[in-house]
Amino acid sequence: MKETSKFLLKIFGWKMVGGIAPENKCIIIGAPHTSSWDFIISWLYYSSLGGKANILIKKEFFFWPVSSILRGMGGVPIDRSKGANVIRQVIQLFNEREHLHLAISPEGTRKLTKNWKAGFHIIAKEAKVPVYLGSYDWGKKEVTVGVKFELTEDAKEDIKRMKDYYREKGVKGRFPDLFTTDY
Repeated sequence: MKETSKFLLKIFGWKMVGGIAPENKCIIIGAPHTSSWDFIISWLYYSSLGGKANILIKKEFFFWPVSSILRGMGGVPIDRSKGANVIRQVIQLFNEREHLHLAISPEGTRKLTKNWKAGFHIIAKEAKVPVYLGSYDWGKKEVTVGVKFELTEDAKEDIKRMKDYYREKGVKGRFPDLFTTDY
């Protein structure tokens, strides 16, 4: 799969920057998230390096025969029904697993939003895992796990610093008008 993924990225014109996260457990922020293709590109990138990243997917999508494909690509079923606490479920995943590189989009949607979600912050703090600022830049056609990002106790300020990072880096989403780093 590794060579096939490399080949497909090359055909699509993407450059791989850096490698996989060195820790057994971490959160990889994926931004800008403006298209379902972001998942495909990042999955190809990580698998081309021999890594396995996971993403959270509504449990309703895990039905035969789709469930085996989703699990094979790192999908983790998550209960988002009324009363379900997604953050607690993810912290439990980190506590149960020996290896978990969890890719999360702080925007929480592929639509334009200024309000990034802080769930990743709570999860990282509670599970005691590092955070990396990954990106799939459709302008430069570069994909990376990015830099390790030190969290503080202030999620709002950390999100502002993350937005500053992505703004300074100049990353572009597949649909640029659906991504903003405004506060």
